[in-house]
Amino acid sequence: MGEIMEKANKKKGPKKGKEGSSGATAQIKGVVKKLESKVKTVKPRKRSAKIREQLKKKEKEKIVEATMLKYYEKEELKIYQAELIKMQKHLENTGKKMIILFEGRDASGKGGTIRRIVRYLNEKHYRVVALGKPSAEQKTELHIKRYVEQFPHAGEMVLFDRSWYNRSMVEPVMGFCTPKQYRQFMNKVISYEQNFISDGNTIFIKLYFSVTKEEQKRRFDRRKNDPLRQWKLSEVDLQAQDLWGEFTEKKFRLLEKTHTAKTPWHIIRSDDKHKARRETMKLILNLVKYKGRRRSLNFTPDPKIVIPGNKELKLMRKERKKYGKFIS
Repeated sequence: MGEIMEKANKKKGPKKGKEGSSGATAQIKGVVKKLESKVKTVKPRKRSAKIREQLKKKEKEKIVEATMLKYYEKEELKIYQAELIKMQKHLENTGKKMIILFEGRDASGKGGTIRRIVRYLNEKHYRVVALGKPSAEQKTELHIKRYVEQFPHAGEMVLFDRSWYNRSMVEPVMGFCTPKQYRQFMNKVISYEQNFISDGNTIFIKLYFSVTKEEQKRRFDRRKNDPLRQWKLSEVDLQAQDLWGEFTEKKFRLLEKTHTAKTPWHIIRSDDKHKARRETMKLILNLVKYKGRRRSLNFTPDPKIVIPGNKELKLMRKERKKYGKFIS
């Protein structure tokens, strides 16, 4: 199956809707929900057969197409997940450390991508860090200190689901820090990061997940209406759409001040969740030289999905010059 998927990866993938795999799940749930009342009294062993009897031809086609799409996407990721295992082993053998920052707007796909990256990794050699609000004591300390305390040991990788860059986006927009604290952070953060990588033994990757306003709203609406996802909604989420412009301004400043040759930002276009996950894996693998790399695989990220920070900055400047403001 791996060889089949590898070949398929080089060709155009199956046609998919705007909603990607989430749309596939919705299609299946929608069709099956209509049949629940007709099969509740049927014994579990015969339930699937009863469902097939009740389904119309068009509904069957929808389910088959949606299921095949989900299967294809899952198998396609496995190729790169296998490479991530090799990369993790390389870090362990060489004693190198890896830090990956996942930043971006709410509902931009950071958490889902992290889960796919670590799905098959050895949990003894990676950690996912998602820090909550700082304690009263932590608020009196250097802002970045509590994050540094979570840094990897030799042979370990740490994935930050939001990081010290909260101080550059969420905190100033929501009023959780003062303008002075924001300025101080923006002026000093690059010197901190250069110290992190000065040992020559730390791989440092900064990712910014970029979702459109329309797609973010669709994902928020889904969270509101899905009891399994309602816990994801926060006060910040509820204000994100109204404060879209303010967050865009802070994104511009972020790239302008903190994208450097040694500590660059990589922008991930994440409206299509599957493509964002796949291309993020390819980007990470492409930035690390490790033994056993499968040379027949294409590790070059799609330039339509993964955008260098300096290129994104140019696009934003061009947009502002043309329209007098940021519109995306």
